[in-house]
Amino acid sequence: MPSSAAPHSQFGRPAPQHTPSIEEAGDLAMTRAWYGFMTARSTIALALLLLQGSQYLLHETSSPWLVLLCAAYFASALAVRLLARPRLPRHAADPTWLLTAGLDVLAVALLQVFQAGSNFNYTPLLGVPVLQTAVLGTRAMSIGMASAITLLLVLETWWGSARGAGETTARYLQTVLTGLGYLLVAFLANQLAARLVREEQLALASQHAARLQTQVNELVIEALADGVLVVDAAGSARTVNPAARQLLGAAGLQERDALVLSARPGWAPLLELAMMTFERESAQVADITLRNAGKGTRRVRVRTRMTEAHGLLQDRLCVLFLHDLREVEARLRTEKMAAMGRMSAAVAHEIRNPLAAIAQANALLSEDLQDRGAQQLTLMIRQNAQRLSKIVDEVLDVARVPAPGRTSPPSLVLDETVRSICNDWTQQSPHDRQVLLSMGTHGLPVDFDTDHLRRVIVNLLDNALRYVSGGPASIQVSTQLSAERQSSLQVWSDGPPLEDTVEQHLFEPFFSSESRSSGLGLYICRELCERHRATIGYQRAPRQLAGATALGNEFSVQFRPPKPATGAGRRNSSQMPLV
Repeated sequence: MPSSAAPHSQFGRPAPQHTPSIEEAGDLAMTRAWYGFMTARSTIALALLLLQGSQYLLHETSSPWLVLLCAAYFASALAVRLLARPRLPRHAADPTWLLTAGLDVLAVALLQVFQAGSNFNYTPLLGVPVLQTAVLGTRAMSIGMASAITLLLVLETWWGSARGAGETTARYLQTVLTGLGYLLVAFLANQLAARLVREEQLALASQHAARLQTQVNELVIEALADGVLVVDAAGSARTVNPAARQLLGAAGLQERDALVLSARPGWAPLLELAMMTFERESAQVADITLRNAGKGTRRVRVRTRMTEAHGLLQDRLCVLFLHDLREVEARLRTEKMAAMGRMSAAVAHEIRNPLAAIAQANALLSEDLQDRGAQQLTLMIRQNAQRLSKIVDEVLDVARVPAPGRTSPPSLVLDETVRSICNDWTQQSPHDRQVLLSMGTHGLPVDFDTDHLRRVIVNLLDNALRYVSGGPASIQVSTQLSAERQSSLQVWSDGPPLEDTVEQHLFEPFFSSESRSSGLGLYICRELCERHRATIGYQRAPRQLAGATALGNEFSVQFRPPKPATGAGRRNSSQMPLV
């Protein structure tokens, strides 16, 4: 049967294709044997035709009827080989069975009868139908075919003895031995054929199970969040899952592209660790720094493992597991901060009652004080007690899920509130903080708490200030109104693009690209937005900067659709810088 190379996927495995079942495997083996026997029949028929034809043309010792008989036999055998489809009597009897084994027996018997007085003995050719029924048929069919051929040989011997041809006892003995040999050949060939079919079925079942396991392993590797890289002794990557491509900065390469570690200088530490694993033949663990041109550096933790050697050492592979160190550190911080969060919630519960007692005692004390200085002190106590009470409420509020049916937050005019917050932020350092404002919601209100919106905007502005160029309009804050009258807020800065791994975990708690940052700023922004049924997102967006279009980092807050307006509202759309 023709075969071709199977296509391969990005992990070097054959693409999914049809795998025959165990029953189909047996049919395939029998089909190949059927074609082999049909070819053998055609070859034997052609040889007989050439033999009889050459005798007739050269010596005229052959009858033209024998030539016609061989020609008819060859034509039928060739027609069956070219036109017929495999019919397997192992499963069911078929009329075409008579056109193969039966026709063979008839043709050989006629040749033997018509040339009884010659030196040619055609009885060895009867072994072909015996083998055919033994391999392709059942045991009963093979024994029956051998018995029928033995009976024909006995009849042929009786016919020869009746005509006085040779020693009768010797001919009968030879016929019996020949028939016994055919019976043994039929039995043994049938047993061997059945065993070969079973072995092929078992081999196919094992291959099918191994292929399924390979596909499962590759799917698991492909879906792993950690990078998996398989390297050979030459430093070439055999398997690279998407997470490893992301960590290596090779996500843009085509699936068929080979990753050669030695071809990139920034991956030299990774190659050294793999070669060390091959040299020492033991697992290695190390924290290394990968440098990618145009994408900065990335620190990863690498664990290596070696495959078992089943042959040459060159056949062994090194499996490298890559972990982004920032994610590892973030998970550790998350576990620590989660424990601290549970502890802080418990502490907040304990603080609430003493704080309420302090506030109440201060209120009673302030009623009897006449001294102005003492009243100032009680005022400070009251203000700080209120501040502590608000912090306790926020800690407890974050720790518990908001109850359903909670009162909606008050409404605010977005343009005025944003302008006021940005003005207060720039006044803290007028020389270093410059914001270009563009207000476009026409005074429509949004449902958001003013203090919470202040925390969101100030957090986004502080985050933008760390990475901007410092030029005019390098930070831009705008509000927009969609066609569905949904308000949105954008904070844009001309900072460099974020790394892919940072962008994936941008709003997760305790994840930060800076070692000194807690990684809670954007997480708090997201929590506050979701609490007010708003959404916050990030994207690279173009803006006009110094008369040209520049790409920058844009954080956008989409507010929930507003309630019907109760007043005319103030309509304005302005663009002005705050310095």
